[in-house]
Amino acid sequence: MKYFRYYLIAIIVIIIDQVTKLLVFNNMELGYGGQISVVGDWFKLYYVLNPGIAFGINFESEYSKFFLTVFRLIASFGIGYYLLVKIKDKAHTGLLICISLILAGAVGNVVDSVFYGVFLEGNVIDNAFTPWFHGQVIDMLYFPLIEGTIPTWMPLWGGEHFLFFSAIFNIADSSIFLGVVTILIFQKNFLPKEDEKQEEEYKLEGFNPESPSEEVNDSGNITPNSVSREEGDLKNNPE
Repeated sequence: MKYFRYYLIAIIVIIIDQVTKLLVFNNMELGYGGQISVVGDWFKLYYVLNPGIAFGINFESEYSKFFLTVFRLIASFGIGYYLLVKIKDKAHTGLLICISLILAGAVGNVVDSVFYGVFLEGNVIDNAFTPWFHGQVIDMLYFPLIEGTIPTWMPLWGGEHFLFFSAIFNIADSSIFLGVVTILIFQKNFLPKEDEKQEEEYKLEGFNPESPSEEVNDSGNITPNSVSREEGDLKNNPE
């Protein structure tokens, strides 16, 4: 059960991600014209297709989509295996949850890339149907939180329009982002140093590295080591 619960977190996030994508696919108009305002101008829903990676980033190449999908697939298996290794290592619970979120995000977008170009029909743009491993990822979340103009005295970008956050993304993207950022923020708690890990192992084994070591003599009895014996001899036979 201790192994399964972290994979269960990933499964739940994957289901939420896929349900939201299918709801958008079946109920929204593709493109920017079918927007839905959730919280004024601060949170909107769109239905857009992303052939690239997270947050709308795209690569212009004939084979980039195929290789990107293969990379996502390999990465998903790698992250899943790494999660199992860290569970067996009894890693910090927070770290395991973060890895579960990253795994969920990777798998969520892999499902789109592998299957959506073949199985989804209906509400898509012209020529959107693609072969296996060429499916486009459905994005819908848009948070234009801060909008304005960069001060003119700023070098390079002074006077230009500024919008944060301009990318449109999905639950899988945000799951990966949340997992990675949380690990970076709490890495000191999640990833203890080697000496701290060794000290913890000593405690689990009941061994105190600060106490004098012991050795077993020919008769099978445990006796202090040679250093302790020499110290005792000096006390009993002072010069």
